[in-house]
Amino acid sequence: MTVVKDLSAYIHVPFCAVRCGYCDFNTYTNAELGGGGSQAEYADNAMAEMDLTLAADRAAGYEYEEISTVFFGGGTPTLLPADDLVRMLDHLRSLIPLADDAEVTTEANPDSVTRASLSRLADGGITRVSIGMQSAIPSVLATLDRTHDPDRVPQVVQWAKDAGLQVSLDLIYGTPGETVADVETSVRAALACEVDHLSAYSLIIEGNTAMARQLRRGEIEAPDPDDMADKYELVDDLTCEAGLTWYEVSNFARTPEHRSRHNLAYWKGGDWWGIGPGAHRHRDGLRSWNVKHPSRYARMLASGELPVADSEQVAAEDRLVERIMLELRIADGLAVDVVPEQNRSMLEVHRDRGHLDPDALAAGRAVLTREGRLLADAVIRDLVP
Repeated sequence: MTVVKDLSAYIHVPFCAVRCGYCDFNTYTNAELGGGGSQAEYADNAMAEMDLTLAADRAAGYEYEEISTVFFGGGTPTLLPADDLVRMLDHLRSLIPLADDAEVTTEANPDSVTRASLSRLADGGITRVSIGMQSAIPSVLATLDRTHDPDRVPQVVQWAKDAGLQVSLDLIYGTPGETVADVETSVRAALACEVDHLSAYSLIIEGNTAMARQLRRGEIEAPDPDDMADKYELVDDLTCEAGLTWYEVSNFARTPEHRSRHNLAYWKGGDWWGIGPGAHRHRDGLRSWNVKHPSRYARMLASGELPVADSEQVAAEDRLVERIMLELRIADGLAVDVVPEQNRSMLEVHRDRGHLDPDALAAGRAVLTREGRLLADAVIRDLVP
C-alpha cells in the first residue's frame, strides 16, 4: 500500500449562465445540457464519483493521508446553491480528512453570490473565494460577454470579507479595444477593494471560441504582443505599489500566506483528484481525464462506472519538460540541476540577456526577472530537452 501524504482536489462545476466569447473551458448553459446532467443532480453525481475514485485508488494500492487544498472551479460553481457546494465538501471530508489548515476555494462571478450565500459557504468550510472581475470597464466586459455590473464588485468583496473569506480578484487584459488606461482603471479598482491576491491573465484567443470566429471574420483585431507587454508591466507596477508581489507570472499576493496553495500544487507537480465532467486527475505520473458532457458523465455514474474517458502514464522525459515549464513560472524558481546538462549553458545566456536573476542563479536557482517573465516561453524553450 502506498500512502500519499498530500492530495489536492479539484471539483469542476460545468455550468454557466452565459458562455463567454473567449472561454474554451468545458462549460454548458442550461440550453446545452440535452435533458441530462442537470444542476439539481450535480452534487449527488460528483459525490458518487468521489466514492468510485477512492475505491479505484484503493484497489490500485493507494491511500491518502489528508487533503491540503480543494478548489471548486468551472464554469461558475456558485450557480449551484451554497448548500450543494458544502455538501460536496462534507462528503469529500468524510472520505479523506482535510488538513487542519486546508485551503478551500470557490470561483464565483460577482452576480452569482449574495451576502447570505457567501456566509453559508464560509460557515460550511470554504476559506477563500476567487471572483471573476475581469475588468472595471463596461465596454470591455461587453466584448468579453461578461454580464455583471462592475460597480457590484466592491460590494461582493466586502460581503466575502465580512464572512471571513480570503478574496482574490481575477482580471483579463488585452481584450480587443481595451486601452492601457482601461487596464490601469481596472487594476486600480481591484486594488481599491484591498484584496490580498490578484490574478491578471493576458487574453488568449483559443481556436474553438466565439471570439476566434470573430477574429477570423475580421470583426476584432488580434492582441498585439507589444501592447500586451506594456499592460503586463503596468499590472506589475501597480500591484507592487499596493504591496502585492508576483509569485507566478500571472499571480500576485500580499504575503506568502496569501498565495494560492492549490495552484502551487499544480505548478509543483503534486497529486490531485479531478472530479466532474472533463476534469483531470494526476497520481504519481498517471494522468486521467473524465468524459466531458454532463449527461454522459451522469449516465456512467448511474451505472456504477467511473466516468474516465482515457488515461496516460506520463513518460519521464515529458514529466521533466512539464516541471521546467511550470516551476520556472513561479517566483521560487527552478533548481539548476533539474535542467538537462546539455541545456545548462543557456542559463548563463539568459542571465546575460537579463532574463534570469543573477543572484538566484549563483545560488543554484533559475528565477525569472520581469523581462524574463515577459519572455518566459522563449526561456523555457531553451531549457527543455
